[in-house]
Amino acid sequence: MRILIEEYQYDVAKVKEILHGIDALENVEGKVSIHYVGYYYNALLKDCVFILPKVLLKDVDGQELAFGKYKPEDIVSPDKNREIEAQEKDFLYKFAVWIYRAIVVYKNDKRNDTDIVYHTKIAQIGKGSRRLSNTYLDILLQLLQFNKDNQSFFFFIIKNLHSGYNKINWTRTISRETAIVQGEQPIYLKPVNKKRQINFDEELLVIFFSILNYIGDIYGFSIEIKCQFQLIKGAQFKTYLNGYGRTRLRQIKYKYFSDKALELWNLCYAFFDEARQVFVSTEKKEYLLVKSFHIVFEAIIDELIGDNPLPDGMEKKQEDGKIVDHLYTAKSLIESQTGQTYYIGDSKYYKMGHPLGSESIYKQYTYARNVIQWNLDIFNRGDEPDSGIQLRDDVTEGYNIIPNFFVSAKMDEAFDYTNDGIEKTDRKHNRHRKEQFKNRLFDRDTLLLFHYDVNFLFVLSLYARDNASQKAEWKQKVRNRFREEIQDWLQDDFDFYAMAAKPGVDAKQYFKTHFQEVLGKTYTPFADNNIFSLALDKLDPEENNEVLLAELEKYFIVKPCKLGVNPESIIEEARKAEGNIAPAPEKDGVLMVMMENYDAKNKNFLTTGKIAVGIKYTKDSMEIVEHLSTIGYVLFHHRNSIGQHLFAIKNACNVVSSNDVESDRYKNVNTTEMYLAVDIDTSVELDASSLDSTKKEWVKVTRYDAQYAVMNELM
Repeated sequence: MRILIEEYQYDVAKVKEILHGIDALENVEGKVSIHYVGYYYNALLKDCVFILPKVLLKDVDGQELAFGKYKPEDIVSPDKNREIEAQEKDFLYKFAVWIYRAIVVYKNDKRNDTDIVYHTKIAQIGKGSRRLSNTYLDILLQLLQFNKDNQSFFFFIIKNLHSGYNKINWTRTISRETAIVQGEQPIYLKPVNKKRQINFDEELLVIFFSILNYIGDIYGFSIEIKCQFQLIKGAQFKTYLNGYGRTRLRQIKYKYFSDKALELWNLCYAFFDEARQVFVSTEKKEYLLVKSFHIVFEAIIDELIGDNPLPDGMEKKQEDGKIVDHLYTAKSLIESQTGQTYYIGDSKYYKMGHPLGSESIYKQYTYARNVIQWNLDIFNRGDEPDSGIQLRDDVTEGYNIIPNFFVSAKMDEAFDYTNDGIEKTDRKHNRHRKEQFKNRLFDRDTLLLFHYDVNFLFVLSLYARDNASQKAEWKQKVRNRFREEIQDWLQDDFDFYAMAAKPGVDAKQYFKTHFQEVLGKTYTPFADNNIFSLALDKLDPEENNEVLLAELEKYFIVKPCKLGVNPESIIEEARKAEGNIAPAPEKDGVLMVMMENYDAKNKNFLTTGKIAVGIKYTKDSMEIVEHLSTIGYVLFHHRNSIGQHLFAIKNACNVVSSNDVESDRYKNVNTTEMYLAVDIDTSVELDASSLDSTKKEWVKVTRYDAQYAVMNELM
């Protein structure tokens, strides 16, 4: 077995013989590199050559080293290099199998570009000329091929194994048992049956099919086992892998005489033997190679992370020619229940430790802009995307956060295929933010980019096994992890708040009036669209966070709210705690009642909540009558911004004559014939500190008359 590494610059003289039979090489100043990954047979050396991915390489002090410690030239013949540790040799043997499996899965997926795959069937055992092979892949393929080609052999053995069982052995029955004669016929009450003994043919088949079952589970090979034996599995099979397999096969070796049985024994023994030697047949050419392995890596990550097809009719190839690698919809970063957003990913197939290039970062920002525009175009046409995602909020004119991320490969130093490795991401160097304006997270031009390293061995094996349930389980797990880690990173940089308008505050009008102050800082992501999210950069680049918060708190309940937390309970608790804050009714009209000596007079109506407000045939009174259906509040004042008292109105106001006013309803004046019957919700007095009654114009003659105003006019 010979090992080469993709894209490494070898000296031509040192690898000339190894490269026999393969072309499409680059040759620069006596250097040669291979732009394939896979397997091919070298007829000159009569040995197989594996070309492994460049992810094995690590830059150490300006040198590209395999595993971070060997020159690639030194591991070309791993069996001859005593410095290579046994664990590393074992890894190389089995890693080649995973690469083979991944290429096969990629080739069989019709969605992929199979033009980059070059395949000639690998040689089979026992036909034509033969070579001595010690590759693990060869052995696995020969085991699979033997199973495919020898079904009749298996059934012949099984038929012989079971023939004659439970038949009476008359010789032993007559010699051992006493017969009862009845009607001149002997009757034996306890006939001796033919006993089943240990059958070594059966044991060999059990071992063989147990091996097939194991490599099917581990590597994802498609296995067809038609014989119903009780197989060796789990911990018991591990004992076979740890040495008992060779021991047991040596014990039963001399029980076999047929060529097929001996051939099967040799294959099983080669599987368990560390030397892994087996004779296999060869052809002039046999190979399974893939050119541009980065395309395969992209397919691996897309299969394990992305949506296919892409959501909302999007295409991988965008209108500007850019090709997005991965795109899926999942829970938004802000909302915890039903809110969704797009996640945009790009896979980077690098050598270990290779930094991101500025061009790659710029292209990823372009992907995000294109996706935003795609979503806006759908709504601008009057349609709605299937996902229901709307990235722009018409009330605050903010934009949802679209997470962008890179996924690049790294090698697990312990050669662990079970750990995805994402939790080891280096946060400090893997966050990028591009923005046109400071302190505007919810802005179309604020784009976030995160970089993840994933254990190449984990994703390679998961893809190669091609197990749908395992892939779906990890897809959900990694999506949740991306979301949670991105949330953590955002909360390192921003303070997040939940906001709800105080009674009488028209939030939409407020955002419109104070557009420049809140643009890009507020967004409406929650199921309750009366609750808003506020994000402020902790670095306070504009040096006005405290001022803005103080101003917003005059008109909104503003409470800290972490990403992904339901804000409704937080807002409700705030209302209860402050006592003087209640939900604003839908009606924003205010009945302004001039009342001097309020503290003395309120005893007449606060207990019942009933008051009759006098109205006259004046301009102000007629304005009240015209807007009866919009009145939701009553404000007691005395032409001053101090000493105001605000209450919500429970029922619709009605115009009644003086004679029709109930005896228990307090009249604020006694000099008019018409009144407005008002039912006040006196259970809680609302916060009137943000209102100024002097903003409503009045004249001296009518200074004591009631007036109508809209809440925003009094702020």
